[in-house]
Amino acid sequence: MAYIEFIDVCKYYRMGDNRIIAAGGMSFIIEKGEFCVITGPSGAGKTTLLNMLGGMDSCDSGSVSLDGVSISAMNEKLLTNYRRDDVGFVFQFYNLIQNLTALENVELASEICKNPYDPAETLASVGLSERLNNFPAQLSGGEQQRVAIARALAKNPKILLCDEPTGALDYVTGKVILKILRETCRDTGKTVIVITHNSAVAQMADRVIHIKNGQVSGVELNAEPLDIERIEW
Repeated sequence: MAYIEFIDVCKYYRMGDNRIIAAGGMSFIIEKGEFCVITGPSGAGKTTLLNMLGGMDSCDSGSVSLDGVSISAMNEKLLTNYRRDDVGFVFQFYNLIQNLTALENVELASEICKNPYDPAETLASVGLSERLNNFPAQLSGGEQQRVAIARALAKNPKILLCDEPTGALDYVTGKVILKILRETCRDTGKTVIVITHNSAVAQMADRVIHIKNGQVSGVELNAEPLDIERIEW
């Protein structure tokens, strides 16, 4: 059994009398410790996929599992525990609490988990050892996203889900963030999944899943992923 399995997953939404197919039979696997990029055009179903894997939304049919446990069969209480303990989220916008320091933002996440990492050490691991006592307004966009990554990592999750993590950043800063995520995967053995519309980023992934019209249109494995410094777009 693979670490992550989507098997014939369907998800529908209603818009008036119309049924919108967000996922129309998605099937794929992701192995433990992989750096996986999920790519596709806007509206393809990428965020729906992430929401189902992150326990924020449920599928209408099919099954979603992580580490041998069925997420799609969980009740609300189990899903709450799953989101708290097993999943780290990184979004396009940093969602930091403005009146808390960088350290306090990370501590807030670590305090709700079973086996968290040390918040200060986690911030140091993303290059922010000199910014522990700064508030978000005193940090650049790239630094705020690093805090968001540290906040997700401090939970010691099984998987790290990143939804367009460089979408609000400039080209150079975006590359720095992608490098941190790639190094996090290599150094910690965490399974890192990055959703992006930028197909060039796929060159740095171990596994690339292409999504189109709510379905998996292709899967690629990179035997030798490129370093982000060698990728241009």
